[in-house]
Amino acid sequence: MNDKAPTVFVIDDEPSIRKAIARSLGAAGLTVTTFSSAQEYLEHYEPDAPGCLILDLAMPGCSGLDLQQALADRGGEPPIIFLSGHAHVFESVQAMKHGAVEFLTKPIEDVVLIDAVRKAFEKDRVDRLTRAELAGIKKRLMILTPRETQVLGYVIAGKLNKQIAADLGTVEKTIKVHRARVMEKMQVKSVAELVRLTVQVGVRF
Repeated sequence: MNDKAPTVFVIDDEPSIRKAIARSLGAAGLTVTTFSSAQEYLEHYEPDAPGCLILDLAMPGCSGLDLQQALADRGGEPPIIFLSGHAHVFESVQAMKHGAVEFLTKPIEDVVLIDAVRKAFEKDRVDRLTRAELAGIKKRLMILTPRETQVLGYVIAGKLNKQIAADLGTVEKTIKVHRARVMEKMQVKSVAELVRLTVQVGVRF
């Protein structure tokens, strides 16, 4: 997890808009960094930087939707607040379908924008916690031996130790040892917890 304070990354090709947004958010005590184009932002893009984007929909070259897709392709997907000079219904639907937090039409009241940013910050915080949790589960799965991984599959399928032993051609006592090691390495106390973890990371056996 990145412990840096979250930043609002403002991307708009209009200098006056960038300046106005930076002034408003700065007055609210928020950290702001501005960019004049999607390309400029991508040149300075840091996947681990916490925060959100305030992104103009219609920009020359790489549009706001193009940048949203580019970030999704990189696996970053920071929370995005889209801005537009007009009410583009189709584009707003596309943006929201791909995870945008808000789609706001210029001019925007400061209180509305600040509220959207705080909502985006909270989404970013939760998303980061979720990603860290999933990474931790995957790391635990990777330290299982091939046999322990086999036993894990049987356990979450609801098989009893004697059934697993019969299927694997070994004795029940050995399965009990493997099962205990699986529970220890996965840091769980029950089969229900074990099932929940594997479901979270989409593991299928």
